[in-house]
Amino acid sequence: MKLIWFFLHITVLSTIAVNPAKAFSDSKSQLAPPSMLQVAQAGADDSFTRGIKPREQPSQPPVTQHEVAKPEVLHKTTYFQRARSYGTHPESDPPRYVRNLAKTEINAFKDLDWLDVGLDYRVRYELRDNDIRRNSLLTDHPVLLRTRAYVGIRNIVDPFRMAVEFEDARGYNSEFPRDNRDWNPFELLQTYGELYFKNALGQDDLGNHRPIRIRGGRMAWEAVDRRLLGINQWRNTTNNFEGFRLTFGQEANDWEFDAWGMQPVIRNIHEFDGRNKSQWFYGAVGHWRKWSDVITIQPYFMGLKQDDRDGRQAERDIYAPAGRVYGVLPDTNIDYDFGAIYQFGQDNGLKKSAWSYLLEVGYTVKHVWKPRLSAFYSFVSGDRNPNDNIDNRFERFFGFARPWSPDDYLVMENVKAPKLVFEFSPHKDVTIDGGYSWFWLASDKDRMNNLMSVSTPNAFNRDVTGESGDFIGQSINARINYKLAPLVDTTLGYSHFMNGEFVKNRQLAGLGEAEGSSNFSTLKYLSGLLNNSNQSHSRRKVCEQLNF
Repeated sequence: MKLIWFFLHITVLSTIAVNPAKAFSDSKSQLAPPSMLQVAQAGADDSFTRGIKPREQPSQPPVTQHEVAKPEVLHKTTYFQRARSYGTHPESDPPRYVRNLAKTEINAFKDLDWLDVGLDYRVRYELRDNDIRRNSLLTDHPVLLRTRAYVGIRNIVDPFRMAVEFEDARGYNSEFPRDNRDWNPFELLQTYGELYFKNALGQDDLGNHRPIRIRGGRMAWEAVDRRLLGINQWRNTTNNFEGFRLTFGQEANDWEFDAWGMQPVIRNIHEFDGRNKSQWFYGAVGHWRKWSDVITIQPYFMGLKQDDRDGRQAERDIYAPAGRVYGVLPDTNIDYDFGAIYQFGQDNGLKKSAWSYLLEVGYTVKHVWKPRLSAFYSFVSGDRNPNDNIDNRFERFFGFARPWSPDDYLVMENVKAPKLVFEFSPHKDVTIDGGYSWFWLASDKDRMNNLMSVSTPNAFNRDVTGESGDFIGQSINARINYKLAPLVDTTLGYSHFMNGEFVKNRQLAGLGEAEGSSNFSTLKYLSGLLNNSNQSHSRRKVCEQLNF
């Protein structure tokens, strides 16, 4: 009952947050400025068409020397604006490797608009030299394999819809034991049914339907900027949950509201996965896009409840109200993304009080290569005093780690991280990005989560005295993504991490030796089953969203 009460409370608060949309419901459609039209994505008629190419405008005949070009009048088809910030773009629904058969180049499928199908295969080779996540300093050469398949049915039996997604994840040639970060063979990622009411809430000012979607079963999806809820594309295995999800509106609308109550699925290497019956993860996200050519507003709330299993584990009740705003400053190429999160409740008998804020500002140069330079800073709290009754360590829930460090060393916990990033696309099939990062502990008396603790928990990732220092290190990285063929993507990446005083001191304490730096390089090959001539993302967008 307590969980239901909290969930209803969240729903009421979030409804109030998006209620101002009603005041604008009678306003007329506005013409989008060209800068917005260049990045706008098409409004989807339903939840299964996210990620599809924007509606194309009729082609115009060439202007002769005797004619004067008239300004082109274009109407925007969606309120959705994609954040330009690095690596923050949630996976589409369904996943972007999925194709609607009617939209492929195969004539035999042209009438199968009710069937979505996808199949992809990823191979990734990694070279990890002196990996600081491990309790041994050596060179490892793992090879990671992942296969995914998806089948979805819609339209034909509306309002009922359904989808099934399969994954097989394996890792070979590693010096370390198997773990569920790399291994999860023959598993179902998603098996859900859905009631989809297309016209339940009418239409917005642009003519996009406002549907209601009620989904139940096993699901995998991402929310907001993926920092607290992500499927973890980079890792070989995937986060998923079992429960229910309720959505009002869709991505193309001026407002949208999404709420859920889930139990996380435990990835089991040797047996079929099952849900964690002692834990509930719940939340709600509002999206306000009425002024999305300048700002998109996302108020949200997430919570985690865990029972103590009769004294066998910590009892936890953590609540996290938060907000995020992003957009592009008017008449400029300057973009921004700002988020703040506060956490309270109780964690293993201690009072919870943790917080985080993140800020990114970028500038896109007017050039055919579309180079973007950005600066990012984040603060994520750690436990200040191990001897008091307050826990200040930030809980990252089910977020992903890649944007913090490409080698997976850092997570959203006890860290201060400034970063400089560059991105550009010298060819339509090539994108290049990279950056320079610095990392400090937010509290020198709390832990560095991944230090010497992957697969084997290690107490040496923390110094409660603070005498090991607070500087974690700095990193330089680069990545090239090349579309080798219409169905094949390849990625080559490299990261060099320079260990700071904290890492060296803890390695000496735990291993009896320390290294000055570590190296990580990767070569990835990804292929898909179907080609969709109607789907056309820039190479930068594909590379960022897939998060190779």
